[in-house]
Amino acid sequence: MPRERNQTMNGVTFVLILSGVMLNAVAQLLLKAGVNAIGRFGYGADELWGAALKLAVQWPILGGLACYAVSLVLWIVALSRVDVSLAYPMLSLGYVVNAFVAWYWFGEVMTIPRLVGIGIILIGVLVLSRG
Repeated sequence: MPRERNQTMNGVTFVLILSGVMLNAVAQLLLKAGVNAIGRFGYGADELWGAALKLAVQWPILGGLACYAVSLVLWIVALSRVDVSLAYPMLSLGYVVNAFVAWYWFGEVMTIPRLVGIGIILIGVLVLSRG
């Protein structure tokens, strides 16, 4: 089947992309929660192997991987419907979600420069989605 030219975003495609982005963001947050549960680990082979074994049984890690898998499927379907140059910038919305949730759940710092950056990201996504 030949590729359609000038693929634009419609409501269904937007929902696919947004769902994929949100699942990707949730995956990151779950991975962070899983890592927090076992704590910091080093770079040595023994430490990495031990951490990998501990991480493999953490439900947040498993949930994060599942979210990534579903996100990937949604993303592939979305890319079949819209240009990657339009879809890819939408991934930056995940940063916006993660910044606020990490601030709320994990106590990460929310600074003025971060808030300004988030505002710039939102404006950029809005501009790109209109073009």
